[in-house]
Amino acid sequence: MTLIFLALGLVLIVEGLAYLLAPSLIERMLDALRMLPETARRQVGALALVTGLLLIWIAEQIGPGLPF
Repeated sequence: MTLIFLALGLVLIVEGLAYLLAPSLIERMLDALRMLPETARRQVGALALVTGLLLIWIAEQIGPGLPF
């Protein structure tokens, strides 16, 4: 459960930084996403999911597991 809170906290930090540092860029990115067809948005989401899983797997292979 601790790992879930850690992961959610890291996601919120990254999302918060994006909105804090470049809110106009976020709006332009959302406009660009609206113009993409639904299948392309699904593919982007699937790519992000697979990339995240791959990064987690690489992190586990590189170092020891988290101590909690």
